[in-house]
Amino acid sequence: MIRNDNQNCRLHTQLWATVGILLLVLGSASFSIEANAAQKSAQHANSQIHWGYEPDNGPGSWGKLNKDWQLCAEGEQQSPIDLTGARQKNMDMMKLEFPTANLKIVRQTHVLHALDNGHTIQINYDSGETLEIGGHSFALRQYHFHSPSEHTVNGRRYPMEMHLVHLSQNKKIAVIGVFIEQGRHNEAFDRIWSNLPTQTGQEVHIENVQVDIDHILPENKSTYRYRGSLTTPPCSEGVGWFVYVEPIELSREQIEAFQKIFHGNNRPIQPLNDRTLWYDGIEALKE
Repeated sequence: MIRNDNQNCRLHTQLWATVGILLLVLGSASFSIEANAAQKSAQHANSQIHWGYEPDNGPGSWGKLNKDWQLCAEGEQQSPIDLTGARQKNMDMMKLEFPTANLKIVRQTHVLHALDNGHTIQINYDSGETLEIGGHSFALRQYHFHSPSEHTVNGRRYPMEMHLVHLSQNKKIAVIGVFIEQGRHNEAFDRIWSNLPTQTGQEVHIENVQVDIDHILPENKSTYRYRGSLTTPPCSEGVGWFVYVEPIELSREQIEAFQKIFHGNNRPIQPLNDRTLWYDGIEALKE
């Protein structure tokens, strides 16, 4: 994932299927979050309202902390969900195009000027990384981590989960989820883990290092897909979720290094309600 030379790499991943099914599943309207909702998300993320994962400010209280966060308590298409009972269908083409990008790591805070109140490690991107689905193009803006995982599979929770957040020009949001399980040491994360911010709000820029997303994503490209929401306030709905079936591995030491900073930054499972969970069943890449 990480390279010290200046050579750019590109990953061209094509998951072939039909456009119609994805439009049926997500729909161009429900797939999106409009600009005002995205702006509210950014505003509230930096507001004085203290939210977190403790009993007094945790997920069960989010809907009461701010009138604009009522979807956190009343929404019908919320995330995360338990990924079970999926219906298998051929899905729309999903094309990932990820050249390398300079690393910029941020320990995120959700209370303005507050100290030691981070909720995740976030790696920001400037431009150049795209996700293309059903004629829509989404730019990768950042990816971040939760521990334990937010989504579950048949009730099973993984030690960690990574979310790659994409945004289109008209503020539609699509998120790729990647489960992380304990296994072999993953060298692709070494430079990230050795430069984790030490205090809330600190931004660490690693010079002369590039990220190759090809080394992050699982080899098996099968995904679960559904309509959902942001998993943090304001819990805006209309997010297109694509969660890889196959997890990637980090060593116990790597997982524990993250958990020393953040553990328990996961929202509880939300009801599926009348939504359909889809499984695309595509195991291999088609170049």
